Amino acid sequence: MSQSKQSAKVLTINDIFLFIPNLIGYSRILFAILSFISMYYHEPIITSIFYGISGLLDALDGYAARKYNQGTRFGAVLDMVTDRCATSSLIIYLSQLYPSFIIIWQLLVSLDLSSHYMHMYAMLSAGSTSHKNVDSKQSKLLNLYYTNRTVLFIVCLVNELFYVAVYLHYYNFFWLGTLMVWICCPIWLFKQVANVIQLKAASLILARMDLDDRKKK
Repeated sequence: MSQSKQSAKVLTINDIFLFIPNLIGYSRILFAILSFISMYYHEPIITSIFYGISGLLDALDGYAARKYNQGTRFGAVLDMVTDRCATSSLIIYLSQLYPSFIIIWQLLVSLDLSSHYMHMYAMLSAGSTSHKNVDSKQSKLLNLYYTNRTVLFIVCLVNELFYVAVYLHYYNFFWLGTLMVWICCPIWLFKQVANVIQLKAASLILARMDLDDRKKK
């Protein structure tokens, strides 16, 4: 079938669900679940491989969305939800390995979920087609983070590597565990600062929208 015929095809909801980047998204979920299972059975190497594959596919689904012009709202939300669920689930397991830091783990999960949810909700409520369309006037740091694919990829990758390294440190891995924790720590801290700024910026957007609505009454 030619490209013109494919473009003329009437799309259905099922076609959206079967877009290539969304199929990659489903495989991300599968590998994440496999990593959770191997965590339970205390298999750090297998866990790291499955979790790592799930994380690396995050870059592939974005590439596929751009290459095949298959970017969708569903895919964007699926991508973010998968990221948040995977990271939160790993942190939950870390709270079992390092129970003395339970409050820190709880705060990290809360910051991660709240900042990303409020950011996406605020951007969509403001009429943006993507949560990544952050204007520099809103936040120069967030604009750099979301619009520069290299920065976004590196920060997200190192953030996940930090948590995996903390996980491997428990099992006495030095190079991939203890050493990697210290290497990843600065960028991991940057990600937490970005989350705080993201939460603040989203709150300001929503509050301004509330103020504008009240002025119109």
